[in-house]
Amino acid sequence: MRLHTSVWATLAIAVLVAGCTTPAKNVLVTPPATPAGEIVIRVATAANTNAYAAGKAAAEALKTQLGDTAPHLILMNECYDERRLKARVLRGVASVFPRKIIFGASSYGAFAQSGCLDADAVALVAIGGPGIAVSTALQTDLGVSRLTFEKHQAQIEERLHAAGERLMGTLSRGPRDRLLILVADAHSPKNGPLVEGVQKAVAKGFPIVGGSANKNAGQTYVYYQGMMYRDSVLGIMLSGDFKVALAGRMAKENAKVISTAKDGAAEAMKTLGVKPIGALAFNCAGRKGRLTHIGLELKAMQQALGADVPLYGCYCAGEIGPADLADKTPGVVSSGVGWHVMFALIGR
Repeated sequence: MRLHTSVWATLAIAVLVAGCTTPAKNVLVTPPATPAGEIVIRVATAANTNAYAAGKAAAEALKTQLGDTAPHLILMNECYDERRLKARVLRGVASVFPRKIIFGASSYGAFAQSGCLDADAVALVAIGGPGIAVSTALQTDLGVSRLTFEKHQAQIEERLHAAGERLMGTLSRGPRDRLLILVADAHSPKNGPLVEGVQKAVAKGFPIVGGSANKNAGQTYVYYQGMMYRDSVLGIMLSGDFKVALAGRMAKENAKVISTAKDGAAEAMKTLGVKPIGALAFNCAGRKGRLTHIGLELKAMQQALGADVPLYGCYCAGEIGPADLADKTPGVVSSGVGWHVMFALIGR
């Protein structure tokens, strides 16, 4: 499916945090995109048991790749066990880039063209250039972090429908919006009603991609303007005259995890029809756990994407994008599900 986007690119990430409500002033809105302007997407990673050193090293490598381009936004995912280590990663990244442009979440690991990363690692993607615009918003206090679908399904659905709609109410919108990125403390199946809430404010055919933060006890954080939140969702809208192609695939065993990764990437490449400027992949940690070797899935993706397209990947506790399900609702492009790998390619 090819999803055309307008000249103004807005990136929206919504982060939900328990216990506080984000004022509308805590948003990032860049100037409108310049028609046919340059779009810059770069990726860097680092692994180190010293969390601060990893964050700083990844950020410095990213800055070197960017050259003279000042990024609109840095999206990060990290895989460290303790809150204090997560804070150190953030400080490391913030020693190179302003906190106000740093967003992301905790994860179960990351992958990029350079390889796969498990624990004690961080991955960053920078989005910049005059040809793409970004806007962000945050919703906190989702009120679902202590609830389970088994006991509180109706309550979860009501709260997340409302939260998704509120998020879009605070996100700066424009006629050239092309892709919404959601990052949330709402693991599968909670990500389903969250996306449904967002779709009360945007067309069900609008492209949305994203993932849920690591759900392990004490490790579930989303990052918004360099600050740590729980029970929250962040939205990033990307706008401009670029194209977007999405694809999603589900699998639960080694061979299928590998083949579906290649098939999903190939579908997105075919739909885009041009060489991507960059690729985002939100992958299920459960899929990762079914692999006999973690690098096999990445190798399959590279067979479809090539080895030189900037690729930002993270392992999530729930994925957002096109559902690979027989009973999916007609006309709905994106859903919140599990066991998927979701691709979003940007090109022109």
